[in-house]
Amino acid sequence: MAKQTSNQYLDEAFQEICEEMVRVFIAKNKDYGKDNILDTGELGILFRSNDKLRRLQNLLTAGNNPKNESLDDSWMDIAVYAVIALLVRSGKFKKLSLNPKV
Repeated sequence: MAKQTSNQYLDEAFQEICEEMVRVFIAKNKDYGKDNILDTGELGILFRSNDKLRRLQNLLTAGNNPKNESLDDSWMDIAVYAVIALLVRSGKFKKLSLNPKV
């Protein structure tokens, strides 16, 4: 996750994280494409999110330091999966493509 700047207000800090979510979504969409989501739909997103939640649960309860992916990265992935699920439910994930300018 990108280093956070000093925000004066909570909504600004929230906005900054949302902007990072967009960057993560674009980068991963370019790497993976859309088929991995479209093939399994909401249920696949649920399974992927559950994997991330289980990993967080294990790390947080065991007090282990993550070796490959930070806790912030896992939380970010879960948030991005939630937005993708909403896009799948609305039909926009299938219908729309990334802006070619990004």
